[in-house]
Amino acid sequence: MNRVEFIEKIVAAHGVSKAEAGRILETVTSTIVGAVKKGDSVSLVGFGTFKQVSRAARTGFNPQAGEKIKIAAQKVPKFVAGAAFKAAVDPKAAKRKADKAAAKPAAKKAPAKKAAKK
Repeated sequence: MNRVEFIEKIVAAHGVSKAEAGRILETVTSTIVGAVKKGDSVSLVGFGTFKQVSRAARTGFNPQAGEKIKIAAQKVPKFVAGAAFKAAVDPKAAKRKADKAAAKPAAKKAPAKKAAKK
């Protein structure tokens, strides 16, 4: 799905004009980009989280020249899908995860403290 198809989905679902749907989409994307650019994270419950992460400097390899190159440290955007999004994409994996969590024994309670003797 591309931008135009996404705008058409908004128009069909909400009955707004294409121009208005385009402005809404632009507002949403620019708000997310602006927040992540500042270093904030954007969490959409059930969908996922957009955040900025730092990559350390590292040594890479240029196969064409056959030599090692230095890659500078950089900040990159990262998206982490939410549980509901993951479950919608792969329901079998979500079921396996739920079954695995249910199979774990419950955490043991701490033993009660004994009364101090007089």
